[in-house]
Amino acid sequence: MHLKTVHAWKNLPPEERGASVALGNFDGVHRGHQQVIAQAAQNALKRGAALAGKTPLGVVSFDPHPRRLFRPSEPAFKLMTHGQQARALGGLGVDLFYLLPFDFEMASFGDREFVEKVLVEGLSVKHVAVGFDISFGRGRTGSADLMKTYGAEYGFTVSVAEPVASREGEKFSSTGVRDALRDGHPEQAARILGRPFAIEGVVRRGQQLGRQLGFPTANVEVEDYVVPKLGVYATRTRLPDGREVPGVANLGNNPTTGEVETRLETWLFDFDEDLYGQVIETDLITFLRPELKFDSIDLLVQQVLKDEQAARAIVAPTF
Repeated sequence: MHLKTVHAWKNLPPEERGASVALGNFDGVHRGHQQVIAQAAQNALKRGAALAGKTPLGVVSFDPHPRRLFRPSEPAFKLMTHGQQARALGGLGVDLFYLLPFDFEMASFGDREFVEKVLVEGLSVKHVAVGFDISFGRGRTGSADLMKTYGAEYGFTVSVAEPVASREGEKFSSTGVRDALRDGHPEQAARILGRPFAIEGVVRRGQQLGRQLGFPTANVEVEDYVVPKLGVYATRTRLPDGREVPGVANLGNNPTTGEVETRLETWLFDFDEDLYGQVIETDLITFLRPELKFDSIDLLVQQVLKDEQAARAIVAPTF
């Protein structure tokens, strides 16, 4: 079964109910999140074997992120688009991705109402896996212990994933990923995520300046993502056909040429195809240097060629 994204919790058909679910925001689907989902998966398998049938594996999350509703002026913080999230969850064997509308009705539910109306009556959950630090319901009054109490009352089982950390004791959290990115440490973010942080978007037409200077770039606007440290990165870009192309990218506002909105401009090495209008996904592998303002285009070109050499040594080494 391929992953199916479900955007509702009322009046669902039988095949979209009765799952063993993991509940949370799962922004980043990092290694801590993967533990919660693994617990739901184990339960789905066990239950499926006992009943000689398949219990689907589900993930319950919200759109928009509750933070958007309660703190609308906060800067963008997302680690992935819904498309990236769905692909990551599909890779973990998830069948049903419940991306539930976090609207004023959902926000108004107390913890018991949320469990009763959404999880029990709406989704008919068989098992709920949560992280140790889960909070749910209006005022965030629900906790992992309370979920266990409700499970016993309403007839679903509950598992609680304990905190997960690396061998170095680094706790796996979305906040840890954001902090690492903002500090210019994409490798640290990748350790928590279990894969590099990637920016996905449609290739837009820029000023064409790079093309004139000999290094054409694929430009993607950084719309809803957390903004990593501005500067130059060694990258790997996945094209719609699955090819991966090494490159070097500038994440920033182009102070030299007077551009403004934050965008990722990636020079794909040894590649010359038209990508306008296509969706590409670029991994930020290594931070090379901060964004600089150059006094002349010549100095900019010289620096870009140095950046190219540094990036090639990392993502396209020749032996």
